Amino acid sequence: MGVFTYESEASTVMPPARLFKALFVDAAEVMPKALPQAIKSIVTLEGDGGPGTIKQTYFGDGSLSFKERTDAIDNENLS
Repeated sequence: MGVFTYESEASTVMPPARLFKALFVDAAEVMPKALPQAIKSIVTLEGDGGPGTIKQTYFGDGSLSFKERTDAIDNENLS
């Protein structure tokens, strides 16, 4: 097991606030619908979506999953 930090920057035609909300705030509802072959489900194991929340993502083939913990969310700066 290891700890990974991921940072990414991309250009899109969607407003940044809407994209941030879809990918990070509402990911458990949006991602399985947007990518049904890739993501089976996202389950909140602990927390309410804010800092300290632990989520587990299950991939479509059922063989792999990963857990992630949210340390901080800044809705104003979309980070």
